Amino acid sequence: MQMLRLRQQSGWGIVAGTILIVTISSAYFIPAWAGIVGGSLWGVFLVLPLWGLKKIDSFVSQQRYKQARTLAKYLRWLHPADGLPEYPKLLQAQEMAQLGDLDGAIKILSRDRNTKTPLGRASIGLLYRITGRWQDLLLWSRETWTEESLQSDPQLMFYYLRALGETGDLNGLVQGTVRFERIASRSGDRTSLVVVRMMAFAFCGQTEQVQLIFDRYLPNYSPNFRLFWLATADRAAGYELSARKALVELSNSRDASLSNATNWRLAQTPVNPSAILTQSSQQILERIDRELQQEVIYGEPSKLVSRKAYATFGLIGVNILVFAIELISGGSQDLEVLYRLGALVPTVVWQGEWWRLLSAAFLHYGFFHLALNMIGLAYLGILVEIRLGIWRYLAAYHLCGIGSMLVVTILAIGLNSEPQVTVGASGAIMGMVGATAAILLQGWRRDKSRIAAQRLRTTLYIIGLQMVFDLITPNISVIGHTSGVVIGFFIGFLLSSQKPDTPIT
Repeated sequence: MQMLRLRQQSGWGIVAGTILIVTISSAYFIPAWAGIVGGSLWGVFLVLPLWGLKKIDSFVSQQRYKQARTLAKYLRWLHPADGLPEYPKLLQAQEMAQLGDLDGAIKILSRDRNTKTPLGRASIGLLYRITGRWQDLLLWSRETWTEESLQSDPQLMFYYLRALGETGDLNGLVQGTVRFERIASRSGDRTSLVVVRMMAFAFCGQTEQVQLIFDRYLPNYSPNFRLFWLATADRAAGYELSARKALVELSNSRDASLSNATNWRLAQTPVNPSAILTQSSQQILERIDRELQQEVIYGEPSKLVSRKAYATFGLIGVNILVFAIELISGGSQDLEVLYRLGALVPTVVWQGEWWRLLSAAFLHYGFFHLALNMIGLAYLGILVEIRLGIWRYLAAYHLCGIGSMLVVTILAIGLNSEPQVTVGASGAIMGMVGATAAILLQGWRRDKSRIAAQRLRTTLYIIGLQMVFDLITPNISVIGHTSGVVIGFFIGFLLSSQKPDTPIT
């Protein structure tokens, strides 16, 4: 679990404001150096610390506390605000607990128990967690904080929900998960929300959902963390023998905090979630399960990169290979070379060289043209491929590319336009934008998916921006882009209503 979301505190805003003031002042006094000064300050005091905190989160999730603490020591000099100077102490406490020095960890955490600061509250919560004192943590939370203050502190809320699950208040945990969803939506802390949902499923005995979350959303978390929560889910589901075997193995761990948590779990009498959960709680779990399944299908492309999108990366490879052929043949910006390799010339196509409708979609005018299109294909193609399956996806991609080139040809001939040379995968890629919109529309209408509706709005916004960009940018085929979107939408709508060639898992 991430320690603290320090980058969301006010100090970051102060640093950003200071950099902005310095940059504006530089533009007035030393205009030639203003960009370098502002960019350097932005990189050193904001981008680098943010990257560092993300890396620390990754180390903590893998229980690599020593590496996390070492990195935190350097970050505190770059950004000495919002508790960063004290941050290594929390990491050191976890490191010591992991190595079996529980007394040393308690000594460190006991130094700062100020309930008025996020860092102090984190220290208290961590102290209770590594010692396995869940009843005390629950009592402290309820005595110290009101409902409003509890919901305003994500870290304290997380510890509170964990304590509810550990003490058997499953309905409180499930209802609290809904409140935590609202907190996460405001803070943008998706990882913590995923962990909270995982805990709710584990304590309620839903092993398959816990496994799905680890496989899709928490693949980098440590094996012991995964084993602990899967055993927790198995025990709640009634698989006492296998769960106890795994927990007994973990109880002998050198990690004192893990050992304490495991011993607490073994000491508790297993409960039957179905006898405890109210109908409202069961409906909440069912809703979260549906959303997780929908996120697997309609989630952000950046989160699907790990999926086996063979066709998308294969198409990128083919485009790069063809570009290399362009360079070897004389240059990617030589119109004669592009013509020989198959660029689209409407009058020539109309005279019978129809193969250019396909070949032109794999040629690119310069490296920037290629890079922009391949980034777009990597971002957009994965979702479409996963939803349609490899063969339908390849069919849709090529139909969009050929179709957009054909529309350009027909309009050029019909309007008797001046001779022009057209190359690029833009029509096919814009077709993937249209197909994405169709898939998300189907998800919104058929599956009532909130994630599909959110992404559909974003996709429509991208289409609108692209149309504006095309209209104000010279040498851009507006007809090719627009026709690609339209063709892709209708093909995507038709194919997404059918069962994909490959299973969605």
